[in-house]
Amino acid sequence: MLNEQQSYLSKRENLNSIVVDYIKDAILTGVYKIGDHIYESEVAIKLGVSRAPVREAIRELENEGILTTKPRRGTYVTEYSLEDIKEVFDIRLLLENNINKILIYEDKLTENDFKHLEHLVREMADIAESSFEDNKKSILINKKDMDFHRFIWQKSGSQRRVKILESIFFQLRIAMLYDMYETGNFLQSATDHYEIIEALRSKDIDKCNKALREHIISYKMGIF
Repeated sequence: MLNEQQSYLSKRENLNSIVVDYIKDAILTGVYKIGDHIYESEVAIKLGVSRAPVREAIRELENEGILTTKPRRGTYVTEYSLEDIKEVFDIRLLLENNINKILIYEDKLTENDFKHLEHLVREMADIAESSFEDNKKSILINKKDMDFHRFIWQKSGSQRRVKILESIFFQLRIAMLYDMYETGNFLQSATDHYEIIEALRSKDIDKCNKALREHIISYKMGIF
């Protein structure tokens, strides 16, 4: 009996995860846009599941601030204001600047680490110069961009800082997509990472903080 209950709970959790991942991917790829209405029945039919795991997934995404349910109106993709985007970036800058200090003062990065980071930047630049449509470019570069920064986070060994950054991971991806859309300059967004690498390699804290801040195009352009 206990094994049957455990199996049921495991299956339910897996279904929840499938729905959560589907909705997140749909938002990032533009299937669902900011402010769009999310219908439980449509998602359930699309994924071939009952409405129960969809309902639970929606609650989870509400807790993450990704979806918003309005009384008697339904569930919508959360609309992020410019101030919301700025707040996400401010949190990121505060924590990543601290992480950069750890990496520099404790000499955490090896030459192999720098080569790995440079490889990620080259991949981003290749995508930026490809013949892909802009929407696909932004999504692919966004993913590589987060791979770049998550690698740096993990190398710091600062579990609490990493946990906070991971908790706003999706909001960061949305904010970064917004940032790229403001200029459409995908190559600049990719190659800005070289300055971050150089600053970390030269162990220059001020240069590192400046490179990170200017990597966020909205700050560079004075939008914030």
